Amino acid sequence: MWKNKTPGIPDEEFERIDEVPITKEEIRVLQISKGRLCPGQTVYDIGCGSGSISVEASLQIEPTGQVFAIDFDPKAVEITKKNLKKFGVSNVKVTLAEAKEEIPQLPPADTIFVGGTGGDTKEITELCYDKLKSGGRIVIGVILIETLFAVLSIMEKLKFTNLDITQITISKSRKTSTGTMMLARNPVTIISATKI
Repeated sequence: MWKNKTPGIPDEEFERIDEVPITKEEIRVLQISKGRLCPGQTVYDIGCGSGSISVEASLQIEPTGQVFAIDFDPKAVEITKKNLKKFGVSNVKVTLAEAKEEIPQLPPADTIFVGGTGGDTKEITELCYDKLKSGGRIVIGVILIETLFAVLSIMEKLKFTNLDITQITISKSRKTSTGTMMLARNPVTIISATKI
């Protein structure tokens, strides 16, 4: 369905429900770029939500790669599967599980995207470090300042390199009866780094 090589599938193209979050289009584009994906790679999408990262990553790593999408919410797993089918993606394995229990079972990863973690971001980051290949990338999107602090602390302890912190604030246009206005979305901080 998405015939472009570049990421950035419009949000409205995805199947969505109110109870399940989606990584918004512009944030997703930056996260995918920070992951530095290549064909044939193994990728995790931790806290996959609506599956937008899983879809975009799978297209970047092509059929020779593999994405492992994990979420503890049955609604998220269901909507992710619908989006994979909609976009004709077959190289994603979706699992309903707690990330802390599932990550140790997965094969080594080239890139790991971490989204919703239910407050376990520090522990999940430690588990991901153990599963990353040497030179592998981790990309974590956070909204809360407390989560940002926890992630930076554990990344320093684990000695990740090439640490990059980027905060993005997006405003999107919306038509009104008198013209067009810009509506700001919540800022998102993207932390990306490489395992030595």
